[in-house]
Amino acid sequence: MLLRPFRVSIFFALLTGILLSVAANSQKAPAPKIDFAHEVLPVLKAHCFQCHSGAQKQGGLSLDSRALILKGGVSGASMVPGNGSKSLLVMRALGQGGKARMPLGFAPLPDAQITLLRTWIDQGADWPETTTKKHWAYVRPVRSKLPKVSNAAWIRNPIDAFVLARMERAGLKPSAEADRITLLRRVTLDLTGLPPTPAEVDAFLADRAPNAYAKVVDRLLASPHYGERMALPWLDAARYADSNGFQQDGDTYQYIWRDWVVNAYNSNMPFDQFTIQQLAGDLLPNATEDQKIATGFNRCHLLNGEGGAIAEEQRNVILFDRVDVTATTWLGATLACAQCHDHKYDPLTQRDYYSMMAFFNNVPESGTPPFGGQYRIAEPAMLTAGEDDKAKLKAFEEQISRAKSEAATYTQTHSADIDKAWRAWAETALKDVPQAPGLDAWQAVGPFPAASFDATYDMAFPPESVVNDGKLHWNAHPEWADGKVYQLDGENSAFYLTRVIRAASPQSLALSFGSDDGIKVWLNGKQIVADKALRAALPDQDKVTVALQPGANVLLVKIVNGGGIGGFYFKATTQTIPASIVQDWKDLPTTSRPVAASQRIRDYYLASFPPPELKAQQEKLAALIKERDTYRTTLPRVMIMSDAMPRKMHILDRGNYEMPRDEVQADTPGSLGPLPPDAPHNRLGLAQWLVGAGNPLTARVQVNRLWQTFFGKGLVKTSENFGTQSEPPTHPELLDWLAVEFRESGWDVKHIVRLMVSSAAYRQSSKISPLLRQRDPENKLLARGARFRLPSLFLRDVALVSSGLLDARLGGKPVYPYQPKGIWDGLAITNERDFTYPQSKGADLFRRSLYTFWRRTVAPSNMFDASVRNTCKVRLTVTSTPLHALTTLNDVTWVEAGRALAERVIKEAGSSPDSRLTEAFRRVCARRPAPEELLILRRGLNRALAAYRADPKAAEAYLHAGESPRDPKLDPAEHAAYASVCLAIYNLDEALTRE
Repeated sequence: MLLRPFRVSIFFALLTGILLSVAANSQKAPAPKIDFAHEVLPVLKAHCFQCHSGAQKQGGLSLDSRALILKGGVSGASMVPGNGSKSLLVMRALGQGGKARMPLGFAPLPDAQITLLRTWIDQGADWPETTTKKHWAYVRPVRSKLPKVSNAAWIRNPIDAFVLARMERAGLKPSAEADRITLLRRVTLDLTGLPPTPAEVDAFLADRAPNAYAKVVDRLLASPHYGERMALPWLDAARYADSNGFQQDGDTYQYIWRDWVVNAYNSNMPFDQFTIQQLAGDLLPNATEDQKIATGFNRCHLLNGEGGAIAEEQRNVILFDRVDVTATTWLGATLACAQCHDHKYDPLTQRDYYSMMAFFNNVPESGTPPFGGQYRIAEPAMLTAGEDDKAKLKAFEEQISRAKSEAATYTQTHSADIDKAWRAWAETALKDVPQAPGLDAWQAVGPFPAASFDATYDMAFPPESVVNDGKLHWNAHPEWADGKVYQLDGENSAFYLTRVIRAASPQSLALSFGSDDGIKVWLNGKQIVADKALRAALPDQDKVTVALQPGANVLLVKIVNGGGIGGFYFKATTQTIPASIVQDWKDLPTTSRPVAASQRIRDYYLASFPPPELKAQQEKLAALIKERDTYRTTLPRVMIMSDAMPRKMHILDRGNYEMPRDEVQADTPGSLGPLPPDAPHNRLGLAQWLVGAGNPLTARVQVNRLWQTFFGKGLVKTSENFGTQSEPPTHPELLDWLAVEFRESGWDVKHIVRLMVSSAAYRQSSKISPLLRQRDPENKLLARGARFRLPSLFLRDVALVSSGLLDARLGGKPVYPYQPKGIWDGLAITNERDFTYPQSKGADLFRRSLYTFWRRTVAPSNMFDASVRNTCKVRLTVTSTPLHALTTLNDVTWVEAGRALAERVIKEAGSSPDSRLTEAFRRVCARRPAPEELLILRRGLNRALAAYRADPKAAEAYLHAGESPRDPKLDPAEHAAYASVCLAIYNLDEALTRE
């Protein structure tokens, strides 16, 4: 008995020893090998390179290579390979040795990152030579071999082999596949931006075929809504908007290009053609209208219409923008950093920058849009027309052709009479008189002196016309109908000029206005120019032709917002006989070509003094042409690209357009490879180079952006920057495999999309285990599905389609859905146009968010997380700010959708509250609510119903949200109660996220 405790103690002593030995052995186990490129380099870039890389060598220390770190700076070698604790790099990060803790002026490195650096140095500070020779993104991708994995049964396509291999190296396993409803909702939202309908959910659940999911993917890729969804990130990259920004923010017709993008995605246009047409469609042989429209990509820039804007400066700003957008969108390169100097981190020089800019320098543009009117379209632009418009224009052309034929038939039939008439006229008008009788005089009214009229007359207001009270006075001519006294209003800067023009016979008179002012013109009491700003930098520009009657003609000109007296002039010219016609007559007896000379005189006579019947035909023709031209002005004009104005390109000293230096030719960045030998040195050559086999970046950048679309973030998180300051790819072999697959598939976008959304990696559940939360909180290793908030444009569309309000038409003019009252009031800075928000009516209120009018200066308020569309943006923005909740809980769009969804389920889902609530939940979240969730919804319904029964006026007020009709037969209290619960469903976390 005495020995038993002793034996027990021995047993525990032995057990303790064994455990201590195991613990000791485990402590001595070597740490996993540190991956320099994916673990150490990102730390150095994020915290150290700003002061110790490239040209920045604070303390003489550069961290750009292993050799430079070993060399160190003024304090000596920065590391001792094999001994991290004795390395200056670690000591300074810890603040040891009495020195300031690095990084200086910033937060200290986290302990985990310091441990990482110490362990890396302990392991010998391995720094693969490839990371110092050439950055991975600048090396042409090659198709990696599929890695071997332990769990091969999990793999559905090659993507999964790379994802699983990375997981297994980290000791992780993939998550289970998401349930079928979650998976269907995920892929439907990802490929169309809309939720699945209950019928689509039921059909998928009932289809137990092995390829049931593949059939869903094919159906969604064939949906016209696929193109609408895929266009959204491209519009962000292209900085697309429906106005040009800055003062007065004139509207444009760039929605024509937006529709081109949607159609290109729906038709699965190969990405190389998608690229070439957008960058250089106008330069293709026999370019079609669609190919020219495609070039609107590079006309989506801002246009500065401010009065003080310098045109050439703004033209260069536009060029800078094009270089940045092209480099970011296709190359993932921060080329804009080289605008003023060579890039500090990437092999991109200032010469590279301006050589790239030279590709875009031949566009015949001034840099500023024209003044006046709602639309500010800067040339070059192209008139576009829909099928109905084309049919109407064709009808106009046919009528004009018939009218011309009738006039030609008349002149041919009456040829002898016409010959006799024009010769008789010529004998009188051309033999002795050098020109036809014209206008006899200008007759001034009021204090203006009379002046004789010859061919031209320039009028500036004399100083003595200003009286002491600061107003210019004169009496209106008695023949002027209203008999008012017009005056210069010093406050509004509006003044009037009256002239009497006497004509000996019916005459046409060309008026040319030279002013920065708004002009209105009346002739004999009839307004002929209304609210038009006419400019005449040259005397013969901006002519307005008026028809004068014999005798006195009263001309009234109103000058609005003039820049002071004397800043205005106008010029008038009579319809004189051209000197060439007089000379033809004189040369007829001796000319070697009397027939041609006679024909010119004959044509001039018929145009100026036609017989009555011919004049009627000419007037009919002129009216048809005017009607056609007026109709054409109502059609959209999309801004496009052109190389019609060759210009020299110079390096600009620090980007200053007034300080040109060396001339450069259009070329690609030297570090990324030259243009092919047979490629033209224009935009077409640039586009071909971008999608050429030798370009290392374009395919990588594009598949990374597609991956970002479906997994929340790219394999390279910094999707706008693939340079040395970027985050390295989490799966570099997968990125390269996808890039090569994309190119070798013929740049087939739908093929790559299908691969991604069909992969086992994509189909994983997004539920996060404690292990994954600890080991991989950012899901870099893709051991679970991605879960993220839906973009605001999606949330609005989900509300519209689930409630039954959505108008699913494709394409067309932008629409004006609900916005807060007075949202555009700040734009009313001119009396030239009304900036009241023109809210749409009827079905236009419920079109997809893609079609909402996007004013640059005041973006749609309920699109709270979208880009401002002023600059290129290629990385997704995810937000959960209070603005998000304020919008989805209070915006009329969601409140109305809740009311419409309530009416729908009351009518269609039976009389049971549970069946109605279940149907509402399904339409938003796709699945049926769990019993405990249904209980919560029913309690909410009962509380709301009691409140609205007690306050009928509140129920009525709640149901008046929005302009869609509601059924007056429904009980208001019941309807409002269901509406409030439906609004709550729209605001569930599950409804606001993709999962």
